[in-house]
Amino acid sequence: MLHQRQHICDFTVGEQLKEASYRLGIETEAVTTFAALPWEDNPSYHLLRANRWSREKYTQSPRPLPARPKTRSERIKIGYFSADFHDHATMYLMAGVLRQHDRSAFETFAYSYGRSKSGEWRKRAENDVDHFFDVTDQSDRQIVDLVRSHALDIAIDLKGFTAYTRSQLFQYRLGPIQINFLGYPGTMGAEFIDYIIADPVVIPAEQRQFYSEKVVYLPHSYQPNDNERPISTSNTTRSDVGLPEDSFVFCCFNNNYKISPTEFDIWMRLLHKVDGSVLWLLRSNEWAERNLQNEAAARGIDPSRLVFAPKMPHSEHLARHKHADLFIDTFNYNAHTTASDALWAGLPVVTKQGKQFAARVAASLLKAVGLPELITETEEEYEELITELTEHPEKLAKIREKLKENRITNPLFDTARYTRNFERGLTQVYDLYLNSKEPEDIIVTEN
Repeated sequence: MLHQRQHICDFTVGEQLKEASYRLGIETEAVTTFAALPWEDNPSYHLLRANRWSREKYTQSPRPLPARPKTRSERIKIGYFSADFHDHATMYLMAGVLRQHDRSAFETFAYSYGRSKSGEWRKRAENDVDHFFDVTDQSDRQIVDLVRSHALDIAIDLKGFTAYTRSQLFQYRLGPIQINFLGYPGTMGAEFIDYIIADPVVIPAEQRQFYSEKVVYLPHSYQPNDNERPISTSNTTRSDVGLPEDSFVFCCFNNNYKISPTEFDIWMRLLHKVDGSVLWLLRSNEWAERNLQNEAAARGIDPSRLVFAPKMPHSEHLARHKHADLFIDTFNYNAHTTASDALWAGLPVVTKQGKQFAARVAASLLKAVGLPELITETEEEYEELITELTEHPEKLAKIREKLKENRITNPLFDTARYTRNFERGLTQVYDLYLNSKEPEDIIVTEN
């Protein structure tokens, strides 16, 4: 109920959320951990919830593994498991890695259990792996039998505790090495997940204790990106997308449930400060739209200064970023794919770096694209930096120029470079297994 009220931006739930965050899934029976991520920036509580969820929901004993190989495989077999091999944020990020994998060293398998089975992004997934299996209508046991027959070395869960997951498959042991990657921005707290893919920004040393998995630290950002994502060349104007032609446009295309009163208060103060400015948000549902308009009015802002963008095809969505001046981030649960969308489209992002994984992703992306000056540590710094950029357009213009160059030259959008580093991490965890060693934290370094 609390999560659904967040989906409709019902800010009256704030006090209930504070009380619930101390109790639900910690002192009570398990609650959906993904729903709790926007409640608070508290990695210790998220670990407790994940531990409880995995203990209560995943009670299947693992199947015995086959004997450890005595010699190294010619190619390491990797299996990717997801419901999102279609037009979805996961594929926007992963398509480049699937395409760039070194086929001489890795044999790739994809196991799709999502209902969406058509479209360009689906075709890419099917074409860019060695073996693609649609297991949507198969039972867990059938899938486990199929996967075991393929003798994977590494099984990668691209969903974690998110919508439409079948992470329960991993409790059977789909392979000797099992990894939590990309879909779920936090620990799964599960004994059957050996590793999480991260970087030193999303899991800093002081927060390491709140992750049950061993950590594979990639050298730049943990997040993959596809440098062949097309941006539509449609020649639209601001008025075509419902924006005033000459106003400063603040943009936040994050899911509405990530917006809390804390950010919204700051955003409304920014609209007060910048005459005629507007806030461009993603259209989610009519109740969220109405509630946010009412909250704006309660803060003395004309509700018409909130403009809601409808969903559209991905390349066109990327193209419309050119009509915004600055992307302003949410706190407990940052922009993730939405941040890389903005940066790929040339739109600067200002974020506040928090404590938990979900609250540090945008900072990871900004460092990897060479714009650490857009990372703030407090609410006050966040508001001050955004204000400064609105008052000094020449500074914002320099940042846009820097981003234009960095998106091509820095690591964030260098898909081949990312894939080689990712493969180094997978090779290192495989070598530990091959040498009969227990999983351990891995720090991947570039050649």
